[in-house]
Amino acid sequence: MSEALSKEERPLMARWCRTMFVATILTGSFLLFLVQPMVARMALPRLGGAPAVWNSAMLVYQALLLAGYAYAHWLGRVRPRAQAAIHLGVLVVAALWLPIGLVAMAPSAEAQPALWVPWLLGLSIGPLFFAVSAQAPLIQRWFSAASGGDDPYALYAASNLGSFAGLIAYPLLVEPLMAVHGQSLLWSGGYLLLIVLVLACATRLPRTAAVDHVAATSPPPGARRIAHWIALALVPSGMMLATSTYISTDIVAMPLLWVIPLGLYLLSFSVAFANDRWLADLLMRIAPITILLFGGIIMGGMNERPVFSAAIALLLLFMISVALHTALYRKRPAPDRLTGFYLAMSAGGALGGVFAALVAPVVFDWTYEYPLLILAAGALVPQMYLLGQFRNLWMTKGRTKWIALTAITVVMAIVAGLRIADSSAVFDESRQGLDFLVIATLGFAVIGARLPYMIVLAGSLVLFGGYRALELSIDPGARVRSYFGVYTVRDEPGPNGGLRELDHGTTVHGIQLRGSPERERTPTTYYAAGSGVGQAMQAAPALYGPGARIGVVGLGTGTLSCYARPGQRWRFYEIDPAVVRIARDTGQFTYLSRCLPNPEIRMGDARVALAHDASNSLDLLALDAFSSDSVPMHLMTREAFATYGRVLARDGLLLVHISNRFIDLEPVIAAAAREGGWIAVGLKYRPSSLLVDRASASDWVALSRDPRGIAALRSKDLDWTALTPRKGFAAWTDDYSTILPLLKGF
Repeated sequence: MSEALSKEERPLMARWCRTMFVATILTGSFLLFLVQPMVARMALPRLGGAPAVWNSAMLVYQALLLAGYAYAHWLGRVRPRAQAAIHLGVLVVAALWLPIGLVAMAPSAEAQPALWVPWLLGLSIGPLFFAVSAQAPLIQRWFSAASGGDDPYALYAASNLGSFAGLIAYPLLVEPLMAVHGQSLLWSGGYLLLIVLVLACATRLPRTAAVDHVAATSPPPGARRIAHWIALALVPSGMMLATSTYISTDIVAMPLLWVIPLGLYLLSFSVAFANDRWLADLLMRIAPITILLFGGIIMGGMNERPVFSAAIALLLLFMISVALHTALYRKRPAPDRLTGFYLAMSAGGALGGVFAALVAPVVFDWTYEYPLLILAAGALVPQMYLLGQFRNLWMTKGRTKWIALTAITVVMAIVAGLRIADSSAVFDESRQGLDFLVIATLGFAVIGARLPYMIVLAGSLVLFGGYRALELSIDPGARVRSYFGVYTVRDEPGPNGGLRELDHGTTVHGIQLRGSPERERTPTTYYAAGSGVGQAMQAAPALYGPGARIGVVGLGTGTLSCYARPGQRWRFYEIDPAVVRIARDTGQFTYLSRCLPNPEIRMGDARVALAHDASNSLDLLALDAFSSDSVPMHLMTREAFATYGRVLARDGLLLVHISNRFIDLEPVIAAAAREGGWIAVGLKYRPSSLLVDRASASDWVALSRDPRGIAALRSKDLDWTALTPRKGFAAWTDDYSTILPLLKGF
């Protein structure tokens, strides 16, 4: 500060300086988390909506963030004004990649997303993301230098508020209100504003410091302390991704749900690094109780109450994140070691992402990373004894402590053994309540004592659901996991042979009746004879002759293959090799072997594969590519329907499955039909009895550019009704789409 300033002017200038630095760090963080879903949205038409794409994209972001933090750490070796000159140069060079967008490269149909996505995103936004990602630690260090040594860590809370705002703004405001091109221009304008703000902050840096204003005079952290920083950052990062996977796999596959775990994760930093410490300290004290009790509840599943279960999982994530990030804050170094601290945090976050997004789907056949991370959180979270008597018990060096520890272990073993042995009581609420009371009582006594606490926590995770997961893992072929989800094969005994069911998470992916060959060839669930697609498949020989060319997007258990007739040519489009193995290779389902032994199966994202198919090469195309209730938006755009129209014959039929618990997709199809010149009719099939051929309620839409095919369907079933476009609703395009107006109940 200039000595010419009066005493009255100095506080005002200090506030102005702080406001400017906060605005800069907020802007950078806002742009950083706005660009992630924006670029992913831009990539949808080119790469498809496979989970592997999102996992690869997230790892690219984390790697670039780590590189940005390493760069900010390296800049600490030069003078503050030199730092500003270098960083402004980096920002200007990165601006050559504006306006933000994807480079003009397209993958082949066989391209591997895990390899192609990092390459594409790195070329498209790598320099911009790298430059912006360095903002948080760099601006905090500049603030410490400009303010004469004020504590910069509170600015990290502002950084995460900006990140949270950018994350929430995209699905709620930016995507619904702007096309992708407009979004690109908006972000580019924000980036130019950021350069101006960084320049303004640079003018406040001291001119005469040898290196930083706050020289690196504090003792450097040891390897053990750095490892502790990394572990405290790793667990919440992994929990954020694992919670998203666990909720969508085992509780409820609701669109936009992935935003909430990431948002809570970001908010936890704002709480943990805030100047006002009461909330962070309070949540850290009660976190061990929350982990113990809520960990057991969420492992129980309670699929009959999905909203409650999802809320418990999200609250558990928030408590763990706040507690561990508060522990990080308490172990923060002096400001002169700030960038190294954030570099270690970034490395931990990246490792958590690698574990949850890459390692776990390969190593585990179920979401075991979720209970493992809960255990890790229990091992790391700071604890305090609830009562002095318990502290005296566990701090004593005599035999009393070991007797108590043995007693707790025996009680946990007995309760778990009784529960596992009596499988009929698994869903008995009174038994659930009794077991929960035992866990709560033991937990009350062990809070503060790490080893007994971990024994009770591990026992509760096994007791309330872990053992059921282990039983399925031990059973060969009962469950398989891929990047696209967890698939479980279940047998249900019954008359005439019972049935076999394939579940994707908690959603039925296919059912086959067992017993006689006739039963095993019977289409079930959404594909029963009375469903929209069932009626269309039965009409295909009359419409297109004995050599009809049939395409199906989404293999499932291969149920639709039992509509195949001799002479017809069928091809399936399937993105997940695990589904192909289950339907064709393992023998668990026999639809394909009994009805279509040698089907043509195109691997990869359906839209990318269809773009490589010849024109006029199909007569009927059934689109059933939904994973649970998630919506592959890139398959529902005007450009996607143009691809379907090109591949289909002029009089061809397009069948689209739109059954969904959360989204009304009929307006999307109606708008696409209106703008693409299709005739569209819908059938809401409601079987009289779900027990007859295991038929399920389903909603299908049939589209054609020739009225004869639609007339043939309506002549057989008058329940086919014309789709009415929603007033003011425009068709989705590769440049614009939003599901907010379509959410049911809103």
